[in-house]
Amino acid sequence: MASDLSSLLNSSRALNSHLSRPDLPSVNLSLDQIEAQSRRLVSRQPGASSDADRANYLLAQAHVDAPALANSIAHLNTSTTFSPLQPLQDTDVTGYLRHAHEQNLISTIEEGRRETQEHFYRLLEERSHKDWEAKKRRVFEELGGRATSDSKALAEMKKSFHGKAALAASTGPSLTLQMQSKMMAYDRAISELNGARLRGTSCPIIHLLMQAAASLNSEARISHRPSSQQMLQNFHVLAKITGEPPALPPVEHAGAHILNAPLFERKYARVYLGDSDSREAAALRTQIAKGSREALEDQFWDIIERTIQSRPMEARLGGDPSVANKIRAFLLMRYYKNGQWEDRIELVAGQPLWAKLYYLVRTGHAQEALDEALKSQQAIEHREDSFMSHFRSWVESPERRLPKPHRDHLQTVYNAHMLHSASADPFKLALYKLMGKLEPSRRTVPQVTMTTEDWLWFQLAMVDEEEEGGLRGLTEVLLSYGERHFDGAKKGVWPGVLLMCGQFERSVAALWEHPETEIEAVHLAIALAYHGLLRVPSRAETSDISPLTLSPLSPPALSLPMLIWRYVRQFVKMDAKEALQYVYCVCLSADQGDGVGRENVETAWELVRRIIVLAHSGPAWEELVGGFRPDGTRFSGVIEQGATLLHLQNTAQYNEQILIRAARDSEENDRIPEAIKLYNLAGNYGTVISCLAQALGNTLAQPAGETEKGKIIERTAVEILRHYERTNRAVGKDRDAAVRLLRIREALNAKSSGRFDVVLEIMESTDLIPLDGDVAKITRKAEEFKDLHDALQRNLQVYLPLTMEALAAVHQSIKNSATAETTRQMTLTVLRKKSRSLMVFGGILKYRMSPDVYSYLARLDVEIAL
Repeated sequence: MASDLSSLLNSSRALNSHLSRPDLPSVNLSLDQIEAQSRRLVSRQPGASSDADRANYLLAQAHVDAPALANSIAHLNTSTTFSPLQPLQDTDVTGYLRHAHEQNLISTIEEGRRETQEHFYRLLEERSHKDWEAKKRRVFEELGGRATSDSKALAEMKKSFHGKAALAASTGPSLTLQMQSKMMAYDRAISELNGARLRGTSCPIIHLLMQAAASLNSEARISHRPSSQQMLQNFHVLAKITGEPPALPPVEHAGAHILNAPLFERKYARVYLGDSDSREAAALRTQIAKGSREALEDQFWDIIERTIQSRPMEARLGGDPSVANKIRAFLLMRYYKNGQWEDRIELVAGQPLWAKLYYLVRTGHAQEALDEALKSQQAIEHREDSFMSHFRSWVESPERRLPKPHRDHLQTVYNAHMLHSASADPFKLALYKLMGKLEPSRRTVPQVTMTTEDWLWFQLAMVDEEEEGGLRGLTEVLLSYGERHFDGAKKGVWPGVLLMCGQFERSVAALWEHPETEIEAVHLAIALAYHGLLRVPSRAETSDISPLTLSPLSPPALSLPMLIWRYVRQFVKMDAKEALQYVYCVCLSADQGDGVGRENVETAWELVRRIIVLAHSGPAWEELVGGFRPDGTRFSGVIEQGATLLHLQNTAQYNEQILIRAARDSEENDRIPEAIKLYNLAGNYGTVISCLAQALGNTLAQPAGETEKGKIIERTAVEILRHYERTNRAVGKDRDAAVRLLRIREALNAKSSGRFDVVLEIMESTDLIPLDGDVAKITRKAEEFKDLHDALQRNLQVYLPLTMEALAAVHQSIKNSATAETTRQMTLTVLRKKSRSLMVFGGILKYRMSPDVYSYLARLDVEIAL
């Protein structure tokens, strides 16, 4: 056993004998000893810092003390980062303030940078979300609303990618009963507008829309929707801006001649679309600010009256119905609590006179405010000796603007007694600011501008087109605040804010973004376009996603055609006549320059053609486009009656731009009966017959009565051919083909009823198939076949088997009849002769038919020959 272990040890030692080299000494050290020896060897190596020395030398030539810097970095204490670079003595107040100022600047810059970055990313996220919602909404609109199943959505999407077939998919989602009632309320206003335009008279469209909104307002209150009340106010603002009266005297009135009537249509277009820096544009902006301010005054006065009526015991109005007494009652309700007036309300002659004067001005009763001031003139002059003279001048000024010396004096008094006073009456302060337009950058007056409407009224009252940018400067401030600032407490305020500062296009777009106000957005845009206060972009600038076009080089613009089409396509199939009324309004901007007006007119024509193609067939469709009476006389449709609204100059242009092009679109959308009627109305009789022949040829192979469309085409063909034969129109190859195709259809119908003798008689009358047995005539007919109309050539394998089936049926009937043998044999011989003629004719044209058809003919021929 020991010998075995010894031999095993010796063999294990010999395992690495082949690796040993006699010229190298063996290592008899442990791992720790090897590591210690290595460290000692490294420490003995000289010149390790030579590279550092050379680097220090090079840096020293550039006046850089590298060792000192390294030492500073090594001993850097981050805890003293914001301490002064040089130690400050306890008594060094100047140094301390300088250091504190520097630190404040640094922290302000850092905080501003951080807030800017957060604001940027927040706006980026909001804009991305908004764009995504707009694109998603656009897709749903193109698909016809939220589809009930994936298969429906897929089918609609497939349709939308095939040219004109997109028209069928472009109709909107189904309407709710609530939306339909709202649409109908506004529809009547648009119809009245177009009626007035056709008569050449003006129309108070804004007030008509206000009446529609008011009729919906009671319903909105029941369902707790504030949007209708807000829209009513928006229409009221626009009415004040445009100066539109509630109604016009009837033309029959003696003093209301059409030449004396006010002209509303496009009244402001030239100035609004022209140079924004002109004097007329500045006057228009002043009018916009004034109208908006007056609308807010009317709104606030209505609030005061309703407040007094709701709490008569607190108001203690008494028997005096004057404006001043109502304001006194309102002040009593708002600021008089527990037997005393609120703080800072200054009493003059025992009453809150400053508040009373301010609220009289705030509600648009400036003259009544002056009368009240005159009653207490002595008490006022005792406190503010120059107030009465300035206030009188300000009230009596048509522009509510004081001369420069008066304003400077007001500024002095304001700075000396009110600006830094903690006890000054806020309403007196507000009156001084309004009269002198003092500190326009300070836009808030505590206790005065409490609501959004109060704040907006105050800004509009402070606007001066000669200073601080006027209305455009205020607009920039409001846009910088954004929608979030105004819609926080009350929804739907932002469009009204934009409307009051003259941003009409942005206002409509803001309404359009919310589904509950889409209908109002369309009608507000039409009212703006009617008065000439809407800018429409060119076709190249129009976006497919949003109707609003924003450019840094031009003012905002709104695509009225896009807005109107997206609205009317929801009901274009159900009520094409009403949809047409809205399309008429597209041409309101026809006078806009740079070719935009012409583009809008052409777009209106295109939309009219879409309506014709999409509208349901029937009497309503003929009422839309016109038609022919049974006696052949033509009657015009609604489109032709309103041709002047579409800027169609004559009948030829109407036929070319509307009827013929709509007929082509109908053909592309497989609405052949409508296309035929449109060509017929346009007087394009040759095309009518050509379409008829093609349509009859396409429907001939279908069984009788299989499709309603085929029946309509046949009825249309019969009526038109009868009329054309009577008037001798469109004589030629196409008309002959149409007549023969109708005869073939009659034969097919006779076959369906089992009257094969009538089938044979009809087919012989068409002279399409030679059946007399003359080989020369058969050959000539076969050679002439290539000259037949294409529809007849395509249907050879329809009417050739039909004729052979008629021959076979008649042959069988004669064969089984009880007539005399001689007569029967003669008739059968004639039928066999006709059958052979047909087979010879078919044999010559064999390759124009499928083999199955020819085999079928041969089989029937054999049955007849037996």
